[in-house]
Amino acid sequence: MVGKVVCFGELLLRLGAPGRELLLQSPQLQVNVGGAEANVAVALASFGHDARFVSVVADNTLGTAALMQLRGHGVDTSAVQRGEGRMGLYFLSTGAVQRPSQVLYDREDSAFVRAGGGEHDWATLLAGADWLHVSGVTLALGKACHANAVAAIRQARAMGVKVSFDGNFRPQLWQRWEPQDAIPSVLHALMSQADLLLASHRDIEVALGRRYEHGDATARFEAAARDAFDAFPHLQRMAATTRGQRSVDHQVLAAVSLSRDCALVTAPAQELAGIVDRIGTGDAFAAGVLHGMVSGMDEAAILRFGLAAGCLKHSVPGDFLPLGVAEVEAAMGEGGFDVRR
Repeated sequence: MVGKVVCFGELLLRLGAPGRELLLQSPQLQVNVGGAEANVAVALASFGHDARFVSVVADNTLGTAALMQLRGHGVDTSAVQRGEGRMGLYFLSTGAVQRPSQVLYDREDSAFVRAGGGEHDWATLLAGADWLHVSGVTLALGKACHANAVAAIRQARAMGVKVSFDGNFRPQLWQRWEPQDAIPSVLHALMSQADLLLASHRDIEVALGRRYEHGDATARFEAAARDAFDAFPHLQRMAATTRGQRSVDHQVLAAVSLSRDCALVTAPAQELAGIVDRIGTGDAFAAGVLHGMVSGMDEAAILRFGLAAGCLKHSVPGDFLPLGVAEVEAAMGEGGFDVRR
């Protein structure tokens, strides 16, 4: 079944140090296009869905080039506006061995932030849509961006469009929010409108002001999810990945979800050795879960597909997962690693 999903957020340029170098260790940077919500849109389009991206980009050649990348992956960018300002950036230094990767954001005064996400006719943009997808990243970019996300969500709820929210709590981005003690209520108010919440126990800790320190990662997730169902009346499903780290290049990824009307579901952990690029893996997981829900999969299959998508993203350079359903399904099986001819 093909679904229509509208994703709202900022389109970014990623400037990465080559290989495993530190930033500016040599005088060159590699450029990729990305951004949390754009990553979800690309993956969904690759899975065969009608994915529309709503945003504002710089009215210059960089904005044009970034949009061309999205269009090349089948994403509908007709609702993306052009504005004054620059493209939002982030810089990446990929880690190695025991040195973790580092991200440096440079998004202030971007075209998206200047325009507060743009002026959009949400009733028109959401007509015929199955889902609206937003994330906590957009909320953190300022009160105008937050207000725009809230307007989109309210319109979606009024039209019967389901809301997907990825917590994506980024402390660096929230540092400029004033007052700081209002952050929990901002997140609480938005989470209370979501049908699907892609969040860990840490996101719920911020929104509800509680701590989940008992048991293992699955127990902490389940406790947080049950509190989330009590606090957020529209919430129907909460899902997350859990990660174990042996080194920067060798990690273990599992997934867990809980629904109001279903027992806890887990997807077995997958060993990921020789990681190519970890950025965007959570967005690939989110897109995989949305695909499973739109396609009418059962609870276990939804989570397994989401986990497989997230695992596959570790093998693909850049922010995007430009692989189709067949590749994800193959990763769910025992197909082996021989060259496919």
